[in-house]
Amino acid sequence: MIEFIKNYLTANGVSKDISLFLSNILAALFIVFVSLLAHLIAKKVLLRILENFIARSKSKWDDILVKNNVFNRIVRIVPASVIHAFAPVFPSYQTWIQRIAFCYIVFVIVLTIDKLLDSVDDIYRSFEVLKTRPIKVFLQVVKIISFVIGVIVIISALLDRSPWLLISGIGAASAVLILIFQNSLLGFVAGIQLTANNMVGIGDWIEMPKYGADGSVIDITLHTVKVQNWDKTITTIPTHALISESFKNWKGMHASGGRRIKRSIYIDMTSIKFCNEEMLERFRKIQYIQEYLDNKKEEIEKYNAAHNIDESSIVNGRHLTNIGTFRAYIVQYLKNHPKLHKGMIQMVRQLQPTEHGLPIEIYAFTNDTAWVNYEAIQSDIFDHILAVVPEFDLRVFQNPTGYDLRKALSG
Repeated sequence: MIEFIKNYLTANGVSKDISLFLSNILAALFIVFVSLLAHLIAKKVLLRILENFIARSKSKWDDILVKNNVFNRIVRIVPASVIHAFAPVFPSYQTWIQRIAFCYIVFVIVLTIDKLLDSVDDIYRSFEVLKTRPIKVFLQVVKIISFVIGVIVIISALLDRSPWLLISGIGAASAVLILIFQNSLLGFVAGIQLTANNMVGIGDWIEMPKYGADGSVIDITLHTVKVQNWDKTITTIPTHALISESFKNWKGMHASGGRRIKRSIYIDMTSIKFCNEEMLERFRKIQYIQEYLDNKKEEIEKYNAAHNIDESSIVNGRHLTNIGTFRAYIVQYLKNHPKLHKGMIQMVRQLQPTEHGLPIEIYAFTNDTAWVNYEAIQSDIFDHILAVVPEFDLRVFQNPTGYDLRKALSG
């Protein structure tokens, strides 16, 4: 090709030196044009035909291959193959052109295998057997092996040496390398696992009490993970410690859109009692529990009548209590609160009574995960609950204070 262009230019009055230079430039431009054209045809025509065929097929596994861009990566081999085929056009540089093109093809194949294994994992996740026999760990091992083999093949091609010679050299020096680069190898393996398993990323809020870390991840390097704590101090954690030890990542909370409230108020058990008619009439003025009281009263009356309950003693049969009515009020209050997440669990329950009284626990999720907003919502809820406790003839338990003692002595 170069000789043809050179002869053509010389025949048209161009000097030999200039024609040789121009022939090389034109040949290179032609090869680049052909490689780009081949890539364009493969991507815009062949790949589109394949994707349309896959879209019409009933199977799901081929859709996953398209979603993970497996075919897109295979197409990248085309331009490198064209350049590899045209390398003899430049005899002086043929060897290095073919080596570099071959290394690029190997690199693309390794990346394709990586996406193919991701697709295998996605396909496997659709089967129930995943719950008892996960294969992701084995796929990660295959990925590591494929990358190692790819690196060895690329280095061997560039050095024009047998891969087995390179492997044997690495094997002989492995003990020394492991000793010298122990921390680096641990960090490298940990980094791969952290990335592959999506365990932690920049911006994640993590807690690791052993290292005094409680804040946002700001940097992940080979050897350390930097965490900026909420008091603006910086904690550094060895990267491999995130694999070998336990830590809490709050990323799931942010992704869910809800942040949990789990707090109790303690009711003085001496204030718990059955409701009389005067109390029930007063409670019926509270809008949130009007329907509850009507339904509960009808249910209790039917039960007592069906079982011939002697109502001369309030101990007999079923009766409403102020603590039960109070719990029903809180349930309705939480359901109607605009700042609580409606798609997550809401619960009001009694815990084991203690020397501090009867704990009534509120378990719910706010619809705002920002720390400041979350604390404001939680505080508003308990401000209201603590204020309405006396309306149900209940008392919040509190240990005696100096004010209580002075009041008692003055009385």
